[in-house]
Amino acid sequence: MARRATKSKKQVKKPAQPAEQKILTTTNTTPLQRSAKVELLSTKIPYKGPLFSVHTDYVLEPGGIESWRDVIHHSGSVVVLAIDESENRRDPYVLIEEQYRHAAGQYLLEIPAGRKEPGEKSLPAAKRELLEETGFKAKRWTKLVRYYASPGFLGEWMQIYLARDLVAGPAMPEEDEFILLRRIPLSALLKAIDAGKILDGKTLIAVQMLDRMMKKGEL
Repeated sequence: MARRATKSKKQVKKPAQPAEQKILTTTNTTPLQRSAKVELLSTKIPYKGPLFSVHTDYVLEPGGIESWRDVIHHSGSVVVLAIDESENRRDPYVLIEEQYRHAAGQYLLEIPAGRKEPGEKSLPAAKRELLEETGFKAKRWTKLVRYYASPGFLGEWMQIYLARDLVAGPAMPEEDEFILLRRIPLSALLKAIDAGKILDGKTLIAVQMLDRMMKKGEL
């Protein structure tokens, strides 16, 4: 009587390590401890100007390493995503400023934004910046996302607001602000982003967030 051929058992693969767990592991395989001690050992202020100050800090890092860190301290900024839905609710116009940015060495397309004065609340600051730079007021305001533009060395945070039901008026820009104001449909801005023509970070974040919110029916 012929013997049946026995089937070889397949080796069961262990499941891959979850991506989130990999993220929570540093390059030297030491688990990240959010409660680890962080201590400012000393600080110097080599520069203090009207807009920001530069601090050179000697710190004890979470991993127990002492190091020097140069940090730009800033009181924070407000960003205004102002939209006009009166003509086309599905493809609203977005207020866009074109202005020369010396640090970038070129003209950039941006949504309105500005520095929050020390002690000033974020929403009043956003209303002030929109009025000063564009002449517009808005009847409806929604607080969106707050983020750090470059946390490796810049302490500035930026708070984005959505402004709706716009009312036009005269702009009051500062002496050094030369702004060309445009109304650009959301669809055209998204195409410009895909083409690499929008280089400003706050505008990239706000416009794509608006598109996501509209597709999810949140507006």
